[in-house]
Amino acid sequence: MSSHHVVREKQEPALLVLGMNSFSDELFGQLLEWSPTVIVTRDTAEKVNAYGIKIDWIIANEVDESLQSDIKLMPSGTDTLAEAALKYLVTHGYSAVNIITDDLQLKDYLFFTDKITIVIFSGNQKIYAVASGFSKWKPAGETLELLTRPRHLYTSGLKALPKNRYKTLHDGFFSLQFDQSFLFIAEEL
Repeated sequence: MSSHHVVREKQEPALLVLGMNSFSDELFGQLLEWSPTVIVTRDTAEKVNAYGIKIDWIIANEVDESLQSDIKLMPSGTDTLAEAALKYLVTHGYSAVNIITDDLQLKDYLFFTDKITIVIFSGNQKIYAVASGFSKWKPAGETLELLTRPRHLYTSGLKALPKNRYKTLHDGFFSLQFDQSFLFIAEEL
């Protein structure tokens, strides 16, 4: 028995590839599983093209036609590459984006956390913004890191470690309560 899934455009997270020097091929394949809209930079275009992946957009001032035909141009203007891509995705109704980067610059994402669901893969971390009251099931002994300095943080199911890191105490849910609109947290991949 087979199952057929109809994936509508913009239903799955777009994929923004800002840098992938330390990113696993296996995880890259998983992010491409549902044929997302693929946005690359001039620096990542050749590598993504070498995988045989269809590129939809390139953030650059001109398109290198030798890579693939039908690549659309997304000029960044005065924005960072991440900001240009996120502005496009928000304006065009995307609800989520997976971002692969070698150089994590959280300031590029601050304005967009309430407009689009952002998951950032950088090094061996999966990073995303959470609102107060966030909870998630994790096995015992897993670590997470708070990348934003929290105000009035209350946790359950976690043990504090040095450098804004926490370890889950047992299999089950942990939760975070704090007095600000969101925090960026990082999980190990």
